Amino acid sequence: TKIIKIYVCFFGKIKKYFIYLEIIINHNFFVVLMKSINFIFLVHESPILKHYPFFNIGEDHYYFDYDALESTIRDNIEKCYLPANRLILDMIKNSNGKFKASFAITGLALEVFEKFAPEVLDSFIELARTGNVEFLATPYSYSLASVFDGEEFKNQVLGQTQKIEQLFGHKPKVFFNSAMIYSDEIGERISEMGFRAVIVENAKHIMGGKSPHYVYNNPYIPKLKLLIRDTKLSDDINYRFSHCNWSEFPLTAEKFMDNIYKSSDKERVFNIMFGYEAIGIYNNKDSGIFDFFGALPYFAIEKGIDFGLPHTVVDKNQSVGSLSSVYQISWAGEDKSLAPYCGNELQSEALNKLYGLATRVNLSADEMLRFDWYRLQDISHFFCMANKNYQGDTFAMPYESQYAAFMNYMNVLSDFIERVGAQFPSSVEDEELNSLLKTISNQNEIIARQKEEIRRLKSEKSRR
Repeated sequence: TKIIKIYVCFFGKIKKYFIYLEIIINHNFFVVLMKSINFIFLVHESPILKHYPFFNIGEDHYYFDYDALESTIRDNIEKCYLPANRLILDMIKNSNGKFKASFAITGLALEVFEKFAPEVLDSFIELARTGNVEFLATPYSYSLASVFDGEEFKNQVLGQTQKIEQLFGHKPKVFFNSAMIYSDEIGERISEMGFRAVIVENAKHIMGGKSPHYVYNNPYIPKLKLLIRDTKLSDDINYRFSHCNWSEFPLTAEKFMDNIYKSSDKERVFNIMFGYEAIGIYNNKDSGIFDFFGALPYFAIEKGIDFGLPHTVVDKNQSVGSLSSVYQISWAGEDKSLAPYCGNELQSEALNKLYGLATRVNLSADEMLRFDWYRLQDISHFFCMANKNYQGDTFAMPYESQYAAFMNYMNVLSDFIERVGAQFPSSVEDEELNSLLKTISNQNEIIARQKEEIRRLKSEKSRR
């Protein structure tokens, strides 16, 4: 294998650019390595708890405010999902397939689209057919299962990936965790589930001054690659784009691409990741966000910058070394810890009681019980219980205080515990339930393997 470095003289509309490229020549083929941008959008709809007073326990088993949820969904459809998906599709077509983007869509969001917005689901299917969109794996519920229950975490990831494959014909290869929660141990679990890479937050204490613009790997599982989020460039779009008092306001597509172009020649991977609501909701149409995105492919091509997908970036770029995260990190706060989600006594009390039910809930065939189980795990419930310094001024707190959020949630959870107890009394030991759950799990694995074998045989037969 030989690496040849070359410079290409490129005449743009006004300026002349010298683009640094590396060509890897290996046997009879070569790969041109350019600076590559990965746009990764999180798509999730948080369930909204209704006001649930103490006297409702045992009487009212409906916990969620569906009127508020439907209103939020309709607003998001009109301002974000449909126009943003049309924009992405136009960008792909107008750039002759050069623009690419990725989506991490939770199972709960997909359920919401199926029920309230099939037109949104259709628009994602249309994007999938272009071949320029990648769908990432993520927990079914936007939950803290990776922290509190490894088996529940595995079940949720399996459920979401199956739904992605069923809807879009795409089997996820790269993982995105709730709130980008990650540690070496969680990375090992992700690798065991068959994923090749995971999106990781740019936390200073694990980066140690290293650039986020390379591919890294888990120190114990070298085959698991780490793609690091560029926090500044992501937040420039997500949080600062509409702020007229920001020093770089207004952010134009040309300026954004110029920031990437001027980076070190050796820095090739730029992972730009934020919630999809940044296009149309956090930054409304009048802010110019749609025009900004629409112009990106033109200036990227002009400056010799490519658009990539996470799995292809992993294929094209070798790891430059390992990054270790002994303790769990997230994308929240200055210290990138889990404190905004499970850092105080209120959150710990609620989460320990919730995940203490996991074994019993997973044995249940009650669809409504499992429906509520996923929604009660949503990370937003616990963020509302966080200390105010983590919530910040931009968070619209739906409760008077963190204590009001805790009390409302615990009232709901108390009713849910009664429903679980009605099916699996507390007199039944956890060891007995675990044994039964393991038997059921083994049976499900056997059935899954048999289904896969039947599918393979049918496929072979059709090819003959």
